[in-house]
Amino acid sequence: MRKQWFQSLLMRRAVIILILLVEISSFIFLIVAGTTISEVAAIIFRVISVIVALYVISKNDKGGYRLIWVFLILMFPIFGGVLYVFLNSQMISNRYAKNLNDVIVATQDQFKADLKIKEELKEQFPTYARSVDYLESGMNFPVYKNSETKYLSPGEAFWPVFLEKLRSSEKYIFMEYFTIGEGKFWESILEILKEKAASGVLVRIMYDDMGCFLSLPSEYPDYLKSLGIECMVFNPFRPFFTTIQNNRDHRKLTSIDGKIAFCGGLNLSDEYVNEKERFGYWKDSAVMVEGEAAWSITCFFLQLWQINKPSSEDFSQFDPWKDEACPIRNDGFVQPYTDIPLDHERVSESVYMHMINSAEKYLYLSTPYLILDEDMISALCLAAKSGVDVRIVTPSKYDKWMIHQATRCYYRDLVKAGVRIYEYTPGFMHSKTVVADDKCAIVGSVNWDYRSLYLHFESAVWMCGTDTVLDVRDDLLKSFEQSDEVLREELNFRRGWSLFRLILRLIAPIF
Repeated sequence: MRKQWFQSLLMRRAVIILILLVEISSFIFLIVAGTTISEVAAIIFRVISVIVALYVISKNDKGGYRLIWVFLILMFPIFGGVLYVFLNSQMISNRYAKNLNDVIVATQDQFKADLKIKEELKEQFPTYARSVDYLESGMNFPVYKNSETKYLSPGEAFWPVFLEKLRSSEKYIFMEYFTIGEGKFWESILEILKEKAASGVLVRIMYDDMGCFLSLPSEYPDYLKSLGIECMVFNPFRPFFTTIQNNRDHRKLTSIDGKIAFCGGLNLSDEYVNEKERFGYWKDSAVMVEGEAAWSITCFFLQLWQINKPSSEDFSQFDPWKDEACPIRNDGFVQPYTDIPLDHERVSESVYMHMINSAEKYLYLSTPYLILDEDMISALCLAAKSGVDVRIVTPSKYDKWMIHQATRCYYRDLVKAGVRIYEYTPGFMHSKTVVADDKCAIVGSVNWDYRSLYLHFESAVWMCGTDTVLDVRDDLLKSFEQSDEVLREELNFRRGWSLFRLILRLIAPIF
């Protein structure tokens, strides 16, 4: 069975790569052939490119995207505009966005907002009132009280807790992950899922096709279905250039009976729990949510599951608190949220910006990639110049050389403004956490880069006044101690190297 899967995996990848190479060759041919087309045709294409360039400049996109597209149109004035129209006028993207919006609108009433809780938070933590209002009133993500959270880092700490909670399931298990890879970690999970499915528990798994491109064969959903597990592949990868292929499901969610949920940066593969070494020691994190806030995470899963189903589903049948009160009582506040790239609302960026601008004493964060637009750079620099202790930890050992070099392009401006940057020396820092002033923290799947902030489906949990906030802080302080600080004198690059990084910074938004 394993050998057949491996052969299927190689065959599918080989065909897709061949088709993509043909497409790339065709684009290159068109660019080269552009020098020999007739004068009239050349003028027409140039006019199209000028119109497209003006359109790009006028769009409400991030500056980095506008800049790179205008640059490409100037570099290839004959076909640059046509290429933009081809990549950005896909009917499937518009149809998908409409279907998703219809599902979200139809299920808004499933999220249970309690105005009393929001008012209570405003009284205790007035600094974060605007952020909470934005997520609850503006984006329909309620803030909860009757919920407990537990911070789990690294992956080895997450693993036994995750298995224990899966075993406790009675009605359903919903899992949504960017990457699933065969190995000890996934096999330990799958054994429980098989047992639960056989005993009548509803088990659903959704994974991203691109995220599992090199780890699972195309027939894997059929295998899971043979075990009694419902499976869906999110946004199946097609070997054609289209912007919808950029919109990957980067979320890492699990809901167990709607009472317990997990969210964070951990995928279900051996490197995430250090059973397999990749790029040194793998540092990651997740948060477990128990109580009322777990219901929001359940709805997040159901919304994406619903968009690919022909008929609608009544979410309330999965609501554990429909007929009974939640027994958990907690003084802290918990607000799960998601970010969807097709609604033109930059939720993750807005939450991060609120957090940066609200910080009074310190702001600590971890991210594997640091590729930011000018607004976020300015906000981080302003906070540091205003006396806030701003610290960022990124990996020392990287998974993608070009992206790591692009990350380093941003060091100079930040360090010059007083931001302290560290590189995690034991290995790869994959954790995505933020904490400020011992009051609030975020744990989720959102990297501090263009892809996570503007292109991917993401999820996170914002917490305020919980013990977990201090756990996140302590974990980041420990990571700083295990890292090398990037000093200002180390950032005086040679001219050639500096030019290379300037080019990387220009093209970073398309990484």
